[in-house]
Amino acid sequence: MISYIIKRLILSVITMIAVSIVAFIIMQAPPGDYVDHLHQTHNACSQPTTRQLLGAVCEVGTPEEREIVREMLGLDQPMIIQYWNWINPMIFHLDFGFSARPGGTFTSAAGLIKEAVPPTVYLILMTILITWSLAIPIGIYSAARQNSVGDYVFTFLGFTGLAVPDFLLALVVMYLLYSNFEYSVGTLHSGTYEMEPWSVGKVLDMIMHLLIPAAVLGTAGTAALIRIVRNNLLDELTKPYVITAQAKGISYWKLIIKYPLRVAINPFISGIGFILPALISGSVILSVVMGLPTLGPLMLGSMINQDVWLASDIILILGGLTVIGTLISDLVLVAVDPRIKLS
Repeated sequence: MISYIIKRLILSVITMIAVSIVAFIIMQAPPGDYVDHLHQTHNACSQPTTRQLLGAVCEVGTPEEREIVREMLGLDQPMIIQYWNWINPMIFHLDFGFSARPGGTFTSAAGLIKEAVPPTVYLILMTILITWSLAIPIGIYSAARQNSVGDYVFTFLGFTGLAVPDFLLALVVMYLLYSNFEYSVGTLHSGTYEMEPWSVGKVLDMIMHLLIPAAVLGTAGTAALIRIVRNNLLDELTKPYVITAQAKGISYWKLIIKYPLRVAINPFISGIGFILPALISGSVILSVVMGLPTLGPLMLGSMINQDVWLASDIILILGGLTVIGTLISDLVLVAVDPRIKLS
């Protein structure tokens, strides 16, 4: 086990290096850069902090002035040098660098990520909890009662959940809640708990505010996982060991839970590695629509502003979540299914 984990950690480091290179190249691919975007959309001199930082060249109006600003930001250097200047502090000092914000201001990228990570984690955990709590029992029921009315109903709802975009469902839910109950989605806490220290009441308030966004975000995932559990369980229920167990008098539901389900949820567990980044990337539009302070809107805003440093940081974090999640899913799969051997 230890040698396998060490081997996987080495492979994970190599994978993260590859992800960092690809992420930085992707963010460099669009035409123009942050200075061009700043010139087209803002007057940097309107920000006192930028005026103090850049002095007389804060107005990037002429090509000469823009080149001076590029030189100050290191954007005039070859891509490989820019990549090293970005990744070097991150590796040796855990420094995520700076973020070039709209209007020409600069702030710590780590500060922005630190503010957005907790709400993102809370939303993801709530979504996973809702998804698994619904998908596993419904998938078991649909397989055990194949071709029943309930199976057809859940199948219809599953395909509907896969077909309806999350952001469209979010808009409908927000409209219905506000028009009927004057309830607004978009914050993690009520006004009375916003600045209060953590307590049981604040946790319960946050859970209530996250239920609707998590349910909307997990709709497609729940529908897909229901189909996975159902189909895998149907394959197992026709195998000889199930028929033999039934012949020995084991109750039907006890049989399903104890034997076929353990095999049927293997793809469920192996998908853990892709749940975290999929939920984060899938929540970009949803978080913008609902006004949630997660990593999604932060990543979208950095890409719009051509903030290559912050966008590359977030993409690298998503890649790291995928690598870590895949390692965890492999280890859990070995623990659940004794037929799988480490190599």
